Amino acid sequence: MIIKSAEFLCSNTQVSKLPTPVLPEYAFIGRSNVGKSSLINMLVDKKGLAKTSQTPGKTQLINHFKVNDKWFIVDLPGYGFARVSKSSKEKWEKFIRAYLTKRENLQCVMVLIDSRLTPQKVDLDFINWLGDQGLPFVLIFTKADKQSKGKTAQNVELFKNEMLKQWEEVPQLFITSSEDGSGRDEVLQFVDEINSGFEIPDFNQDFYK
Repeated sequence: MIIKSAEFLCSNTQVSKLPTPVLPEYAFIGRSNVGKSSLINMLVDKKGLAKTSQTPGKTQLINHFKVNDKWFIVDLPGYGFARVSKSSKEKWEKFIRAYLTKRENLQCVMVLIDSRLTPQKVDLDFINWLGDQGLPFVLIFTKADKQSKGKTAQNVELFKNEMLKQWEEVPQLFITSSEDGSGRDEVLQFVDEINSGFEIPDFNQDFYK
């Protein structure tokens, strides 16, 4: 896939305020500070499109980016952040769940995992929740440039083994680096293949007003 354009479209906290679901979209979510904004910018080759921050939990909105005028990247708030109030955390989690379970044109949840870490409970809990909801997802391991390929492979294998305690099989996975661009072509090809078979879903037009 060649990226010709990528632009910020809107930010919301309500599913009903999102763009009408006539284009395929992919939700990017992960543990806070997993490198989500950097990965999005790398995929669309546009620095600064998604705002990066050194403060975990900075993204508090559902952010839509329109790519090639044909599909959406959706930047969701990170999970597992500690520096927010319990009420704020519960409120954000509620609208994340509402988005993931109600969005008709959501094609896949792109779950970002920090490749430098051994399996984290917060990641596994979220993945198991996706499974309970029957939502399709893939794993994207980030920051692979921060360590040796051997160490990355070791942590990926540990994560797969941990998943297999609950799952019959591990979903498709990608190993990426926002610094050197590795994994970019593979992720975009995955999106392209799904986009080619996309059909506009039935949806309540009165809901999106």
